Amino acid sequence: MIEVIAPNLKRRLSGVTATIARLVPIQAREIGIRATGPGLPQGVPHMPLWRVALLPRDRWRVWHARRNTEMLLGLVLRHVLRRRLRLLFTSASQRRHTGWSRWLIGRMDAVVATSAKGAAYLEREAEVILHGIDTHAFRPAADRAALRARLNLPETGPLIGCYGRIRASKGTDNFVAAMIALLPEREGHAVVMGRALDKDRAFLDDLKARIAAAGLTERILFRPEVTVDRMPDWYAALDLYVAPQRWEGFGLTPLEAMACGVPVVATRTGAFEELLGPTGRLVPTDDVPALTAGIAAMLDAPDAAGRAAAVRRRVEDGFRIEDEARALNALYRRMLA
Repeated sequence: MIEVIAPNLKRRLSGVTATIARLVPIQAREIGIRATGPGLPQGVPHMPLWRVALLPRDRWRVWHARRNTEMLLGLVLRHVLRRRLRLLFTSASQRRHTGWSRWLIGRMDAVVATSAKGAAYLEREAEVILHGIDTHAFRPAADRAALRARLNLPETGPLIGCYGRIRASKGTDNFVAAMIALLPEREGHAVVMGRALDKDRAFLDDLKARIAAAGLTERILFRPEVTVDRMPDWYAALDLYVAPQRWEGFGLTPLEAMACGVPVVATRTGAFEELLGPTGRLVPTDDVPALTAGIAAMLDAPDAAGRAAAVRRRVEDGFRIEDEARALNALYRRMLA
């Protein structure tokens, strides 16, 4: 019995696609949910998009959109094809929506915001449901030195990571600037992992040139993007994770690092303030001196084992993917009641 449909109308991998791929299999344990659309990996409960238009009108179902195109299609299915759909939209935006988006959102039956900060930008009431992560997959390493050896990373000294798309909005240049300021004065290495699109290739080349000019090519390492299933190891190998974004809708990487027992320095954007709480350090966006000072303070803080346990415990206590799935399923049932 199909009670909920989660559309994914984008072929390329994106944060929304990853969210659907992570959530739907867990939600399906408790409710009849199917994803639809292209670009989803195997193992996600799925139905062809054309079948949605042919579903019988014997019951109401929830259409859970996460993009404008999906809200629009939900409206077409309900008002043109007369499907019995309750329309739900999840907003991850941390800025005022366009007029077109506001018009679509105003026609939804319910709205979810992925953070309290994001909810403040909406012009209607929204339920705040924070993202969660798989704490079974993301967990501390049993032997960090052995893990680093397997990943071909330096086995000794602090290792500081910054992962994600390499572009200006992600603040990768600010991370590199902080590392250029810090590393000559202390032991350790930095690792930048991610992909630069063609339009960001000059940005990446400039970063590498600045690192070479500082004589730090062997200490600020670049690694290519890896698949989602391999990411837990790359977090667990770190001593500190840095999220230097200039702008972010939500931002899962701090949670992924924290679940692996890795403390985080992050900028005040996205949901980072809600995620880190007292376990990490927040700095203003686009402030390299503050970022540099924050990283240094975290590296020099005592009781590394205690901090690792605290950041892991914070994720376990409120940011598990099971918590997110349960909250969404409860909302679906209220909408269908």
